[in-house]
Amino acid sequence: MKVPVGISNRHIHLSDREVAILFGDDHELTPFKPLSQPAQYAAEETVTIKGPKGFIEKVRVLGPTRRQTQIEISRTDCFTLGINPPVRDSGDVEGSAGLEIIGPNGSVHIDEGVIIAQRHIHMHTKDAENYGLEDKDRVFVKTGGDRSIIFENVLIRVSDKFSLEFHVDTDEGNAASLKNGQLVEIISVHILR
Repeated sequence: MKVPVGISNRHIHLSDREVAILFGDDHELTPFKPLSQPAQYAAEETVTIKGPKGFIEKVRVLGPTRRQTQIEISRTDCFTLGINPPVRDSGDVEGSAGLEIIGPNGSVHIDEGVIIAQRHIHMHTKDAENYGLEDKDRVFVKTGGDRSIIFENVLIRVSDKFSLEFHVDTDEGNAASLKNGQLVEIISVHILR
């Protein structure tokens, strides 16, 4: 079961409320380039994120907007910012870390919403049927090359809106010398239904 890699850089998903605060009333995100997942895009807009220890500039906003603001960073980013967010599935932000978001029009402090994203595989429903997998299953993924790694506890996310792709953050991608589009292999399944 071969799956292409998509390395996920730090990024932010904003709610309509935060877009208005950071970029101005009635502002709409401007698509910069499409992402691998259908209807998702990197926006032209960027923000600065600030923690108690430091800040990171030019964090890319991804669109479209979401119901709740979510920031996905790597463990290395945590050291720069001075925060300790949990490793979570996307959307699971309750009780997570907070920080300040600074845009060209204003700033906002969020009490929660910062996570280190759980490594996961986006999978279209047809792919899941072909592989005998379901949403929220967990698998092992083996990489190749000189720095081959077996990633455990990889979450399967299934939707008709997804295309097949294995997502890891930059820390994990660098550790395994992965590149976007490279193929990795699902080698074991832990069904947690």
